[in-house]
This record gives sequence, structure tokens and C-alpha cells, in this order.
Amino acid sequence: KKANLVPSDIDWVVLHQANLRIIDMVSKKLEIPIVKFIVNIDRVGNTSSGSIPIVMDEGVRSGKIKSGDKVLSIGFGGGLSWGGLLVQW
Repeated sequence: KKANLVPSDIDWVVLHQANLRIIDMVSKKLEIPIVKFIVNIDRVGNTSSGSIPIVMDEGVRSGKIKSGDKVLSIGFGGGLSWGGLLVQW
């Protein structure tokens, strides 16, 4: 809302890769199709605090994330702390 965007304006979502159930739940709650989520937990497991930069790098190197794309990234940690970032690539 603060960026004056609706969920359909988001090109890619990169989440902390804790588990697929959480990623699926976020997809449903935000009403953003799961195909817009870049996921690697199925291949590399939970890489802790490195998961977001690793997934972001994979998204760029694979050609998914392109110039001008809006990428939403959300991380969370112990004590239910969390943070989010929206970037236009």
C-alpha cells in the first residue's frame, strides 16, 4: 500500500526459504500466484540468513528477474522478527 501498488503489480516475490508451506501460505494471503515466487528450498534446503540473497542471485542469473521488475522480498527470524523490501530492478 505504501508503494501505491496492488499484488498484481509485483513481478517476483523472494522469501526467506524456511519451508514450502510458509511460501504457499504467503502466496495465498497476498493473493500473488505461486508462479511469481522464486523458490530454491527444494534444491538447497534452508540456507538460513543466506536464503534471500541466494534466491535473488539465482533469479537474476536465470533471467527471471529483469530490468524494471518489481521484486518483493520478505525475511523473518527468531522471535517472529521480520522485514520486507520492495525494489524495482
